[in-house]
Amino acid sequence: MNRPLFVSLDGPKGTGKTTLLEAVTKVLRADNKKVIRLCEKKSDPYRGETMALVNTLARNPSRDLELGVCERFADSRTWISQHVLTKQPADSIILIDRWYPSDAAFRRMVPFAEILQLNMDRNVRVPDLHVGVVTTPEVSWARAAARTRGLSSTVMHKLEEHVACTKAFEQAVADHGWVLCRNEGTVEDATMQVVSEIYSVLR
Repeated sequence: MNRPLFVSLDGPKGTGKTTLLEAVTKVLRADNKKVIRLCEKKSDPYRGETMALVNTLARNPSRDLELGVCERFADSRTWISQHVLTKQPADSIILIDRWYPSDAAFRRMVPFAEILQLNMDRNVRVPDLHVGVVTTPEVSWARAAARTRGLSSTVMHKLEEHVACTKAFEQAVADHGWVLCRNEGTVEDATMQVVSEIYSVLR
């Protein structure tokens, strides 16, 4: 490829995305690949304003507010697409922790098809490989609750909500033909699945 390979790992909370990203990075670098690790929230210059709107949405849920959040996230991804992704070396593999597929899990009132179209209309970069990382909701909920930072969620506070979000995300993965990584066994198994998918795209 004459441009970086762009890979997103998305999924509900507690499914092990960050741990998996670290493991995949280690394996690829051991094979002398140039890996760039990015995180949407750390690359987003408008994060503060967007999270203020998310907090408002959490207190006063409405479709208009949720759509506003989706639009802000899409605008931020446009900025990242233009100002961050374009500056990475052509021979690199960019791994990003969360991109627009994650919205399938966390947005409630706006259909994901509408969110996807928002991102397309704004020329948000389409990953060369979408990896949806999932576990059964009970497993990921327990993992998220056990973390030092806890659930760290503004919008999700009950297991029932997490079950619904996992179901919505898995449906989006199936509908759009993304790679499903069921991260319930060993980290090594999930890592090798993702690495294998990356090499398949590179070939």
